Order: sequence, then structure tokens, then C-alpha cells
Amino acid sequence: MRLELGRIEITDVQFGDATKVEAGTLYLNKQELIDLVMEDEHIKSVQVELARPGEEVRITPVKDVIEPRVKVEGPGGIFPGVINKVNTVGSGRTHVLSGAAVVTCGKIVGFQEGIIDMTGPGADYTPFSKLNNICLVIEPLDNLKQHEYEAAVRMAGLKAADYIGKTGKDIEPNEIKVYETKPLLEQVAEYPDLPKIGYVYMLQTQGLLHDTYVYGVDAKKIVPTVLYPTEVMDGAILSGNCVSACDKNTTYHHLNNPIIKDLYEKHGKEINFVGVIITNENVYLADKERSSNWTAKFTKYLGLDGAIISQEGFGNPDTDLIMNCKKIEEQGVKTVIVTDEYAGRDGASQSLADADPKADAVVTGGNANEIIVLPPMKKVIGMLDYVDKIAGGFDGSLRPDGSIEAEIQVITGATNELGFNKMSATGY
Repeated sequence: MRLELGRIEITDVQFGDATKVEAGTLYLNKQELIDLVMEDEHIKSVQVELARPGEEVRITPVKDVIEPRVKVEGPGGIFPGVINKVNTVGSGRTHVLSGAAVVTCGKIVGFQEGIIDMTGPGADYTPFSKLNNICLVIEPLDNLKQHEYEAAVRMAGLKAADYIGKTGKDIEPNEIKVYETKPLLEQVAEYPDLPKIGYVYMLQTQGLLHDTYVYGVDAKKIVPTVLYPTEVMDGAILSGNCVSACDKNTTYHHLNNPIIKDLYEKHGKEINFVGVIITNENVYLADKERSSNWTAKFTKYLGLDGAIISQEGFGNPDTDLIMNCKKIEEQGVKTVIVTDEYAGRDGASQSLADADPKADAVVTGGNANEIIVLPPMKKVIGMLDYVDKIAGGFDGSLRPDGSIEAEIQVITGATNELGFNKMSATGY
């Protein structure tokens, strides 16, 4: 598959009479956006707020972050199986409003939502502080169940990103980059002397409020399979989970997966990037055995020399990570695992819930238990009344002056296993 990604640089976002892009500024008709979100009968109200890089703004509780995109050429549409029909995506051309994002907010599962600070020390830990954010603070109908609330917020964010992304359809991009992966035998034959490398992409699927969607299907219902990397870039994988803020993969992470982009940068030069194996992180042992067996089988079937494995979440998924690593290594395929750590505030605790001698090449996103103090902000988008209960917070985390003392895991994307916190959120 060959995908052209056209980057349209967004340097500012403002409200206006019409939703459009002009000279790098994204203008939004606020009422049109509100009306779109309010089409869902489960939503009582929505506030639309803007947050720009460097402003003294705190956004919380954050549910998801989504980059606006639009298909310009080729089959399918963005977010297939959810917003658009279930067509295979990953080819043609897609335009990206780079530097803009839709941020959905709501106290769905208060202890597992996150914080984005647009300035200050917290901003250094999240890539989303560098974006022009359109924030949707969504209030559900009274007594709506949590999973129904999550579904309503998820759909609102995707609909908003699709609506905004369409403004880029007829805009000439600032930059166009081409990504291509050929059918397997052709791909292998093209670079016969380079090591064949694959990416094992572990998706959070631990059940209600801990789900990820592939072409609209709850990924806990699938067995491991192979995707072209460009399918991921075109919206085939969407976030639907409420795991701890620091290490969840938002939809933005999936669309801009830096491991995939880095592998493409090395493709044809140092490695032959063969493709992506997606697998899940279920809770029952039989499911873990099945998925890790299939994942290891695929690495051998594809003839890989090496594989990078990333996980999502921590604790229970650490078992899936190590099972995948061990079984892939036993197939004779070298592995590198990418993870965050929960090593205690002093860094002296066991950092992963599982381990194996074969996991001897590790890239770490850092220790999520480290303490940080977030200074007060002039403006809060959302609400702060849950901060003491958020994962990483504690009794007294929210101080009387509005500052927050907590573990860095409260920050959305802070120690993300994709290594995203180490990379710029804009550009390629």
C-alpha cells in the first residue's frame, strides 16, 4: 500500500462565522460544532473551549485526543467502521491538520482520566501541550451508565475531528510525505540484504472502559492479525479506553505512531520494514496464551529477523508483553520491548509485573511514579474536583492555591510506551 500524507500546518485556532482554514489558522463555527455533538441523545450539554500552546490553561479530565484528518484520494474514509464505511484504508492521499487536535473531556472514570497543561513543567511531559486544542467538555444525561457515557464521548470526539478535518480537503499541504509497504514477497525481494523487521503492536483490551477498536471492532474479540502500517496512519485503530493517563494510547497516538514512522525512516536504508502485527491484552490466561502464541507464529510466518514490541497499560498487560517477548525469541526472532515503568517514587521497586531473561533489550518511557508539582493555571477547562482520586494522585494532591502535587502518571501521554513523549507532536 502507498499512502501520501499531506501536512497542513495549523498555527492557531479561533472561533469564527465559518469552519475553515486560512493562512494556517483554523476557524471554527462554535454553534455548528455544538449542534453536531448534541445530536447524541445521551449528552446533556457540551462546552467548546480553545487551548493554545503557551497559554496558562489546564485541561482535565482528558478522555481522548484526536487529530483531524480527511481522505482526499483512494478508497475509504477516515475512522473506517465508525465514522465512515468499513473499507480498507491506507492508500491514496490523506490530508492532516497538523498542529490541531480535538480533546474530549469528561469525568467518566475519574481515577483514570488525565491532565494536559499548556505551559509550565507539566507541559514538558505531554506532546499535546504543543497543539492548538479544541476541547469538548461533555456532560451526560443524569444516571447514564459509565460505559454509555464513554461511548457518547468517544463518538463526539470522532465526529468533531471528522467535521474539522474536512476543512483540509481542498487545501494545498505544506508538505507531502509518502509511505509505502508492498505485498510480503515483493517487499522481501526488494531489499534481500537488509534485516526483516516487524512491529508487534499491543492494544489495550481489558474489558469495559478498557477497549481499543480496529475498523470498528472491539479488539478483545479479535485474534492477532497483520496490518499494513499505512492502515494505522489512516485511522484503522481508535482509542476507547480509560486506563491511566500517562500510558494510554489516545487516538492521536495511533494516528501518529512514532515507532511506525521511525521504522519507515530506516526502511530501505538499514532495515526492511515488513509490516505490523496487532495483538490484544485480554485478562484471562487462556486468551493471553492464544494471542501470544498467534503473535509469535506470525513473526515466524513473516520470516522476521527482529521485532519491536510495544504495550499499552501496565500491571496485567506486563504479562502479555513478556509472554510475547519470550515466545517470539523462542522462534529465533530478536526482540526489543518498549514500555514504561512503575518503579516506586524512589525508583527502587520492581518496575514491571513480569520479567524473563529473554527480555534483554528494553526501551523505557520512564518511571511513572516520580513526583511532580504542577503550578496553578489561570484557566481550567473541565473540572478539578476529582484530582485527589486520579491514578497518581493522593489525598491532598490538589492544593488550596490550585497547584497539584502528584505522580507524573496523571499527565496524559507522560510516559507513553510508544515513546511519544520523547518526540515532537507536530511535523513528521
